[in-house]
Amino acid sequence: MRKDNFLYKVYDLYADGFRSMRLGKTLWAIILIKIFIIFVILKLFFFPNFLKENAEGDEAGYVATELTDRIAPN
Repeated sequence: MRKDNFLYKVYDLYADGFRSMRLGKTLWAIILIKIFIIFVILKLFFFPNFLKENAEGDEAGYVATELTDRIAPN
């Protein structure tokens, strides 16, 4: 990449700033660990795959039926 390229300048700015951090690296590590916990661990244990359990293979049909039944119940 050429050094006068905008993307190179942006990358260089962030790379140099991250390289000179001391406390920031620890804070970024804590942030990444928290994101991992939120999106992986909590998803596995607290948010089951509702469509897979109830739709029996026809997810689109199940959603369409549920929406139409809720809009105009029999």
